[in-house]
Amino acid sequence: MADGDGLVTAAADPRPIIRVRGLVNRFGAQVVHDGLDLDVMPGEILGVVGGSGTGKSVLMRSILGLRRPNDGSIEVLGVDALSSDSRTRRHIEQNTGVLFQDGALFSSLTVGENVEVPLKEYCPDLSDSLRYELALLKVKLSGLPGDALEKFPSELSGGMRKRAGVARALALDPPLLFLDEPTAGLDPIGAAAFDRLIRTLQQALGLTVFLITHDLDTLYAICDRIAVLADGKVVACAPIEEIEQCEHPWVREYFHGPRARAAQDAGSAARPLNEVVP
Repeated sequence: MADGDGLVTAAADPRPIIRVRGLVNRFGAQVVHDGLDLDVMPGEILGVVGGSGTGKSVLMRSILGLRRPNDGSIEVLGVDALSSDSRTRRHIEQNTGVLFQDGALFSSLTVGENVEVPLKEYCPDLSDSLRYELALLKVKLSGLPGDALEKFPSELSGGMRKRAGVARALALDPPLLFLDEPTAGLDPIGAAAFDRLIRTLQQALGLTVFLITHDLDTLYAICDRIAVLADGKVVACAPIEEIEQCEHPWVREYFHGPRARAAQDAGSAARPLNEVVP
């Protein structure tokens, strides 16, 4: 489906919402990605895993246009993500929300003001009162109490700051959400609650979620497919039951160690949630 400017949106489109082909990323002599291919389908939560140095965050930054790769092509929402055309870049930016690992909130702004930042940039005609009401809605949608709107990030716990980051990521109602290690630093109870929040938001809003994580509990609880990065490529991309059968050495070690067995046991209780795929 095309919008009024002729750009493709994600609604009712069976094609990948993200399509990466032949991606190459190098840092000097170090080759991080060497011909990487990946499809992310509309309405899924894709978990992205890999060992240290496999370029999970580099892949996300390349897709978002924050790093220009050395080679390859990237399409997001049906348009060229590597294009320098300002209209194309604006289209992608308006339709993607991002939660970086540390939340990346502006420390000098309140939570409400943080959420209002993208609204001010992309919806400048909104009145102050409407912008405030939208920020309040997003804050409550993220699971925070309404009074969090007036607090500064330093006054929030780590888990609350992550939820505030989610509220800002959802400010423009994007169909595509990027999460970089969203449960890092959270205790098991807080991490499980955050997992439930992401799955609830994904189902309620029809989001597509690109989720980088090391958290096995998250992979088993909410991810529809897992993409494994190793050897400069995506060596496997499938539902977790199929990933467990992969013979790649890193996959075997990661998904069949003692932590994986504990996550499998915990994930079995969440399996009914995981079966619901838009």
